This record gives sequence, structure tokens and C-alpha cells, in this order.
Amino acid sequence: MSWSEALLNPRRIALIGASSDAKRLTARAQIYLRRHGFDGDLFPVNPRADTVLGEPAFPSLEAVPGGPVDLAYILVGTQHVESSVEACAAAGARSACILADGFAEAGPAGRALQDRVVAAARAGGLRLLGPNSMGVINVPSRTACSVNAALAAEKLLPGRWSLVSQSGSVMGTLVSRAEARGLGFAKLIGTGNEADLTAGELAAALVDDPETDAILLFLETIRDPERLEEAARRAHAAGKPVIAYKLGRSEMGAQLAATHTGALAGADAAVDAFLRAAGIIRVDMLETLLELPPLLLGRRPPEAPKRAVEVVTTTGGGGAMVVDRLGLAGIAAHMKDVTLAGASRASMGAAIAEARSAPDADLAIAVVGSSAQFQPHEAVAGVTTSTGALPVCAFLVPQADVSLRLMAEAGIAAFRTPEACADAVRAYLDWRAPRAVPDAPHDPALAALIEAALDEPGARAVFAALGVPNSAMAVDPDDPPPLTYPVALKAVSAEIAHKTESGAVALNVADAAALRAAATDMRVRLGGQITGFIAQPMAKGLSEAILGYRRDPVVGPMVALGAGGVLAEITRDVVLRVAPVSEAEAREMIEEVRAFAAIRGYRNLPRGDLSALASAVAAVSRLVAYREVSEAEINPLIVLLEGQGVVMADALIARAERHA
Repeated sequence: MSWSEALLNPRRIALIGASSDAKRLTARAQIYLRRHGFDGDLFPVNPRADTVLGEPAFPSLEAVPGGPVDLAYILVGTQHVESSVEACAAAGARSACILADGFAEAGPAGRALQDRVVAAARAGGLRLLGPNSMGVINVPSRTACSVNAALAAEKLLPGRWSLVSQSGSVMGTLVSRAEARGLGFAKLIGTGNEADLTAGELAAALVDDPETDAILLFLETIRDPERLEEAARRAHAAGKPVIAYKLGRSEMGAQLAATHTGALAGADAAVDAFLRAAGIIRVDMLETLLELPPLLLGRRPPEAPKRAVEVVTTTGGGGAMVVDRLGLAGIAAHMKDVTLAGASRASMGAAIAEARSAPDADLAIAVVGSSAQFQPHEAVAGVTTSTGALPVCAFLVPQADVSLRLMAEAGIAAFRTPEACADAVRAYLDWRAPRAVPDAPHDPALAALIEAALDEPGARAVFAALGVPNSAMAVDPDDPPPLTYPVALKAVSAEIAHKTESGAVALNVADAAALRAAATDMRVRLGGQITGFIAQPMAKGLSEAILGYRRDPVVGPMVALGAGGVLAEITRDVVLRVAPVSEAEAREMIEEVRAFAAIRGYRNLPRGDLSALASAVAAVSRLVAYREVSEAEINPLIVLLEGQGVVMADALIARAERHA
């Protein structure tokens, strides 16, 4: 038996530390397993009791008859977890789940304890869920191996999608909220600290689960992005949508890096880019996580979405609420109000069928008023029986539990709020297939340049080797070479990251005398920080860009493109992608930067060299092949007229060891 089968569908379960006091938390797993019909072998392990809650108890795991257990739920206190895991490994248990807290989240001592626990498990071939895990629930097999209080319910509704949650309490929250809509789950897994098994590995196991059609993720962080992306790619190939609700939209507590890119590419923006690249649909509302799956099941990501919908409503106010929220998401909506015709099967069905045939829309939305509450079967029939090429979903304006259940039975996504409806439509239209990853080969010669890139000339050499033009040269201000004036003069320093703020840049230097004077001024003010000077011809472009690369600590390599210059962090007009990117992806990034509208030919304004800009973006993104680079930035990158290229005005590379 594989670890995933043992964990998700165990037939032999040991409860280590099971309590005979029904009021204690550590008694709940046994109570819930029996309440919800577990018919496998159950072994309470308690050395101080002969029976636990009326069932024979065993003093140790070794005393359990019949050979190894599939799953051991470790319910003991933190101080006893290590020995319990060692006992599980020695007894040949295939999987174990740890309830206790006080591990990596508690500081260095807890981290050390967690590392020892994982090492003991791996030495015995044991896979661990947790610590801080509320367990595993398999609804179809009636296995509620959890202490979550939501399992006090008399029954659990089975469903066709599964949840991987880093929060144990959220498992119960979603079970109750789903039940109110007539929805259920196949599997629910609380991952806790993910000391061993991660959300990515568990999602991959659900891809192979024949009882799971969609995978829902509640994420507080992403601990293993590579495995999560691999799972999402496999899920896409299998036709199983992966939907994520990820905490961390705000920037509170974000750690900004040394470059402007670090400030712009906040942690959540990087997560957004990662999820999109992996083909994972991200929702902004917890309600949407539950209500969206029927809209995605059996479908593939929309190709070239028009970002337009047809709204058919039996209530003008209700329809307007949806249209208003869609507008905030940048989605156009055409509304047809059929209030006077009523919500009968015939009238609503005809209007929905027409909407689902619209050639200039992506989907149809039915908005149903009071009839959804008082005449549910008639109110939803026109929606559930409608046909058409476009998908359909519904917003039910009143509280209409029966209609929600009828919609669920028909496989129609139904929403209880206009906000969730708009969020779901936005998520559907943002849905993309996992991207094809371009090659980013490792070049030893470039690696040597990166090793030597201690200052701006070194960084420029790296970018030039990648393919970004470099027009700067080293100069001796006391004996300058022939230059094409006016020039920009810059002090070279490994200690000064942002030269404009430090006064290490002089612009529009007119001649050799002005060059000497500017250099003398910098030497007086900056002293020993200066190791040399570079100069380059002044360039007057159409726009300034910031082009950056960053190895995000959560989700890995990112490339950022946005409006550049000294105001980059104020405007925050930036787009992120997972690195590396192709030139086609780079062109998509250019299209998304609002400040670049002018150089895209807006109102017949001169076009910038977008091809050269896209080439530079793709080139910088290939730094992904060099793990020693933690951050890199060109700011500004001046975009010249179409056909004239781009100019690197400032360059910076930060090596990983300098951020250790």
C-alpha cells in the first residue's frame, strides 16, 4: 500500500494517546470515526487504560495485533511526539499524523525538535502529516480521522472535490458552509506545518484519486513550490481544476529587498504570478472557493477571453449589483432584464439560451430574485435545463437554500452574493493552462562574470552578455577619452546601491571640464566609497522602464517589468512573471504595464522599440539558471523609438551570499 492510500483511505488506524474522557480533545478522533461509520480496524493506544470509550485499548503500538497500521494519529503532547514517531517507524506504520503544536512555529528549539521527528520518520520509511494537523477526512469511505469540532454533525455530505488546507479550523468551516449549499467533499486534509508531506504532494495524490474531480487549496504560505506546480500541471492534464484561496494579499510584514524590484515585487504579487503560471485558479473570497468548482468542471481555460458576459435577470437591482462588481474587475456586462416576464421555466430558459449563444461573450449569468426563495423548482428550471455554447452560472439574490441545492444537483455554479459571483467570473476568465517553460541554459562564462559583478560595471557586463546593450565605458575624469557629449557621469561603488539618491550621478555633462568638476564634487562628498567612474552618452527616449529579476523566498525566480526611474516605487505600475519568460510572454507583460500605453502607439503617438524591450525582458529572465543571483535590476531601461533599441542607464546585481 502506498503512503497516499494509507493516509487517505486507511483501513487500520491507531490513535496514539486516545483519551477515555469523552470531553477531551484527544477523544474526538475516536468519537468521530465511529459516529461517521468507519468500519475498518481501530486501535486506541493508551498505556493507562484497558478500554477507551468502550473499545479495547493497547498499551503500545507494538501491542496492536495484525501487523502494521496504515495510519497512526498521534494525539500525545509535544514532549512525547518524538518517541511516538520512533515507535510508529519501528512498528512499520505507513503514515502518521501529528496533532500537537510547539514545533517549527515555536522558535529554534521547536524547529530542532521538528527536524528530529522528521529524521526519525524518514529513517523508518514513515510519511508524516503535520505537526499542527487536524487530520484527514475521507467522506465516501466514512473515515473521519480528525478532531475538528465540525464533525460533531450527524452526517457529512459526499462530494466530488477535495480540500487541502493549511488551517485545520478552516476544514470545519468549509464543511459547514458547503453543507448549507447542498455541497460536499470527497477528501479533506489538514497539512499543518508540512514538516514532511506538503500541500503539493497531497494535491498530487488527489490528482490520482478517482473520487476527486477538483482540488481546493487553502494556503497560508507555499512551502514547496516545485511540487505544487508539478501537481497543478498533472491536474490540468487530468482535467481536474485546482483552485486556491491564499492569505497574504496585504503587504503588512513584507520584507523588501535591496533593489527597487524587491519593493515592487511584493510577496503576494509573486505568489499571484506563480499560481497563474502553474494553471492554479486563485480566488479572492472564501465563498468563491466553494462555489466556483461547478463552473470549471469539464471545461478547459478559456482561449482569448473577451472579458465580457451576458446577464439575464428577473430583478433589476440584483442584476445591477452583479454588473457593478464585474465592472470593478474590468469585465464588460450586457444585461437583459426579464422582470416583467417572470422567472418561469419558459421565459427564463429562452432568455438564458439566447445569452449562451452570444458571439461576443464568454459566459452567461442568471440573476434570480424572490422566486428563487418561494418557487425554487420553477425559478431555477430555466437555468438548469438551458442549452448553449457558453457556460452558465447564477446569482440568487435572496437566501434560497432549496434553489442552491437544486443548482448543485444540476452542476450549475450558484452564488449567494454578487461579490462572490463577480470574483468567480473574474477567476474563470483569468484561468490559464500551465505555461510552457522556455529554456534557460547555464553558461560557465556568464557565471564567471556574475562572480565578478561587485559593482555597476560588473553588472553591466553580465547584462551585456545576456544580450542587453551597454553603452557605458570606464573613464578617468582627469584624462578622459574622446566622448560624445553630453554624457552621464556615474561613480563606481560596490557600497552604493541607488546612486541617484546618493548624489553619485551627474547628468548632461557638457564637456571634459564639466566632467572633471563633477567627478571632483563626488570625490569630496563620497570619498572612499568611490572606486572609479563610468560615462555614457545621454539618451532621450520615449519611456523609462524598470526591469528586474528576483529569487522570491517563497515561490522562486521572478522577472518584473514596470514604469521605471526614480518614481518606480511610487507609481508601482509593475507586472510579474515566473522566470524564465519567452519574448512572447515578455510582450504580454509590456501590454499590461499601464504607463507603456503611450509607447504602444496610443492615439498615434510615436511607438517605442517594444521588440527590443521584450528581448531585454526575456534576456534578464534567463538569470534563473544562476542560483548565485538573488536579485538583479536595470533602472531605468530607456526605451527609444521603434527600431532604435533600448539603453541601460543603471544596473545592479546582488549575489545570494550577500543576502545570507
